[in-house]
Amino acid sequence: MNRAKKKSARVLNGQEIKKNLERFCRELLRQHKDSAQLAFIGIRTRGIHLARRLCGIMKKLGGKEIPLGEMDITLYRDDLNTLLPGGKVDNTRIPFDITNKTIILVDDVLNTGRTVRAAVDHLIDLGRPKAIHLAVLIDRGGRELPIAANYVGKKVNLPAEGEVRVRLKEVDRVDEVVISR
Repeated sequence: MNRAKKKSARVLNGQEIKKNLERFCRELLRQHKDSAQLAFIGIRTRGIHLARRLCGIMKKLGGKEIPLGEMDITLYRDDLNTLLPGGKVDNTRIPFDITNKTIILVDDVLNTGRTVRAAVDHLIDLGRPKAIHLAVLIDRGGRELPIAANYVGKKVNLPAEGEVRVRLKEVDRVDEVVISR
């Protein structure tokens, strides 16, 4: 069997990741003069680490603490039965009321849109936010649902068999984004 070797390329390094997150925060502060109604919710696993970083940057830039939550969308996935037959897992931790807040959902990669759809379903079950925005480090295309990010670090167009690997220091000991074609 002759397999074509995948070509890998780093599309973001640690400094570029940091610059993108800082840009997100400047845009958020420009668009939301009253940051008191903002809240970040990171989608597990790497989205929560990006959301924590965004909270830290917002504090430096705007001087205010922004509430931070962590969302586990496992129970809201449309392929749950194949993932957890009979099982139950929910590690969602949102220690504030989301009602009337502008929620910034944070994830590492946006692809089909199914993870975001599951996250929005989960949020609606928890309350009624004023608005839900999406911030992603990488938008790789390939949408199956009509979902778009409000804040995008980098867009890459990959075929379905392409792969995006976001590595963060908190999990992987290095900050980088690598794509394979």
